[in-house]
Amino acid sequence: MSRKAKSLDELETRIGHTFADKAILERALTHISAASPRQGRGGSYQRLEFLGDHVLGLAVSDMLYRAFPKADEGELSRRLADLVRRDTCAEVARAIDLGAALKLGNSESNAGGRRRTATLADVCEALIGAVFIDGGYQAAAALIERLWQERMLKPPAQLRDAKTMLQEWAQGRGLPAPVYREVERIGPHHSPKFRVAVDISDKQPAEGFGASKRAAEQAAAAAMLTREGVTMDAANG
Repeated sequence: MSRKAKSLDELETRIGHTFADKAILERALTHISAASPRQGRGGSYQRLEFLGDHVLGLAVSDMLYRAFPKADEGELSRRLADLVRRDTCAEVARAIDLGAALKLGNSESNAGGRRRTATLADVCEALIGAVFIDGGYQAAAALIERLWQERMLKPPAQLRDAKTMLQEWAQGRGLPAPVYREVERIGPHHSPKFRVAVDISDKQPAEGFGASKRAAEQAAAAAMLTREGVTMDAANG
């Protein structure tokens, strides 16, 4: 067995999924710097990263919904943002030693690409996308549950306030402060439900739903953060 094949077999053992199509696993591990000139970006993990990002969000949302039946929308949104952020994906990648299996160009490898947080996070999402293509949603969801379950059940050190994060992110980019507006109120007077939208200049509004205005505002802020791809670090940057 070649060193490359052995490395792939060992990775499959660590993640608990054996690929029917080894080529898609190889593509998920290929950085743009190592893609063939003929294939270009299509030969790298970038398209699979896009797919895996959305599969991860759906699977973790489902896990949270089942694990925390008493949590409101705001708390679920904050937990989701923490679990799918770049740093968490990179932590998962390190836990399964994904960097060792990466295919990098010489310059990228020499620059420490195997340890770079952004690269590890991207290839972790690409791996999820590859499992989804190879084995379907159930295989991808099972992988995510194996790798994220323990992290999900740990009490987060601090569930950062999504409204605060969004305001810091906007201010850091010279944008005006977010503006929240009630879009809809439904249900009986004693137990209303609220739908709230948040607006930031030059951005499409995002909406959230909750049992209180505050919860709905938090959900709307979390929705915009997620849509804009904002991580904890980025919110402070």
